[in-house]
Amino acid sequence: MKDDRKKAKKKGSGGKPGGERLKGKEYDAQLAKLHEELVELQEYVKKKGLKVAIVFEGRDGAGKGGTIKAITERVSPRVFRVIALAAPSERQKSQMYMQRYIPHLPAAGEVVIFDRSWYNRAGVERVLGFCSEEEAKAFLKAVPLVEKAIVSSGVILLKYWLEVSEAEQTRRLQSRIDDRRKIWKLSDMDLLSFSRWYDYSRARDDMFQETDTPWAPWYVAVSDDKKKARLNIIRHLLGKIPHKPLKREKIRLPDRQKPGKYKDPGYPFKYVDAK
Repeated sequence: MKDDRKKAKKKGSGGKPGGERLKGKEYDAQLAKLHEELVELQEYVKKKGLKVAIVFEGRDGAGKGGTIKAITERVSPRVFRVIALAAPSERQKSQMYMQRYIPHLPAAGEVVIFDRSWYNRAGVERVLGFCSEEEAKAFLKAVPLVEKAIVSSGVILLKYWLEVSEAEQTRRLQSRIDDRRKIWKLSDMDLLSFSRWYDYSRARDDMFQETDTPWAPWYVAVSDDKKKARLNIIRHLLGKIPHKPLKREKIRLPDRQKPGKYKDPGYPFKYVDAK
């Protein structure tokens, strides 16, 4: 993994080495251009009936939520659906592990983004003891076959792992403690996970070893510079999903109807105070 991180940093994929952090104005300008292409992608996905599933995994504080927000803030939630499942119910715990994720896979014309996914079993569940070692190992052996079936059904499956350094993770989690706007992002699980850095490293390494397949490879983005990582991930996924701009009729607003016999009713509307 260290070699992967060094390569990623040399390529400018979001790590601290290799340049200063991206400034706000430059980031906004680049993101606006990428948003235009994401809209083009959206229209192509709808027109051609593509099925796309994007998995985001990574350590706590790696920037998954911000990346997903950057991808989805200018597209339709009817096309780009974000799935962030809560802890399983007692009934779901008795089901086949992948069962509760299957219904959320995309139909034609959809892009489904998993904010964490079935890989919970390979990470948090394994590290924090919510499943046995036998269950975790069985999952790692089975999931490549399940993903092969998903891909064989016509789904474009992209899997991203966001990698953050120990120092940067510490800074981000501390900022959640210090900022009342962010405190909701910090759970007891986050604190417990923070203390188990190398257990997560081992779990991540096992996960890559077993599930980085030719049909569903993992892509790693170093996210110490969150802005760079977001842009790089968006560029990457745009390059992995076939699309092109569709021809559109020139749009012209129609004439607005004349008031005719309509009269202002003089209703006493309760207006929000304007300050």
